[in-house]
Amino acid sequence: MAKHGKKYRAAAARINPTRLYSPMEAVQLAKETSTTNFDSTVEVHIRTALDPRQADQQVRDVVVLPHGLGKTVRVLVFAAGDAATKARQAGADLVADDDETFKKIADGMTDFDVAIATPDMMSKVGRLGRILGPRGLMPNPKAGTVVNAEDLPRAIAEAKAGRVEFRLDKTGNLHVPIGKVSFDPQKLLENFAALMEAVKKARPAGAKGAYIRRVTLATTMGPGIKVDPIQAQNIEIKE
Repeated sequence: MAKHGKKYRAAAARINPTRLYSPMEAVQLAKETSTTNFDSTVEVHIRTALDPRQADQQVRDVVVLPHGLGKTVRVLVFAAGDAATKARQAGADLVADDDETFKKIADGMTDFDVAIATPDMMSKVGRLGRILGPRGLMPNPKAGTVVNAEDLPRAIAEAKAGRVEFRLDKTGNLHVPIGKVSFDPQKLLENFAALMEAVKKARPAGAKGAYIRRVTLATTMGPGIKVDPIQAQNIEIKE
């Protein structure tokens, strides 16, 4: 079993593993205990009481973080004709409206972070499933990435502004980024609050009892910080 380095151990020593921190305390502690030399991502890990094997206990939704993710989001749009023109005008980084671009993607080109498609293109996009699916790039109506031509400008703007998809994994957990260590604590807290509100609204019909069991905040390669799940679901943002 790999041992943690000196920097990690020093950071972990500052965290009380038996304590449930308030959301703001956790955010500040995450910034203080980041161990990397680069601008780490701050992530929220949520343990739910859901059984991912049950169809009525699935969670898949999106949230637009008020302060984004602190990175440039590259958007590809699968569209043709007037829709392709709209996508380019709306700021899409790449528009797949020709066989050459489709072939490049089929050959493994995935130089983008979000893929959006119009419904009429999905029959062609479906053939790229083996490339897009494993990378979480396949457009999906539930994730808001299959939209009509008139909605393309909004979908592209949201993707670039910090629109994040979250979905339940096979172990009943959610793992969602909320920003960078360099963010102001208040901005991280507001992104945290937006995520938790979206997760609460996404509660599936089959959820029984306590929906959210544990909430942990962590940075890239940093130690986990346990957050009081009740407080995490009721973050108050002061104007």
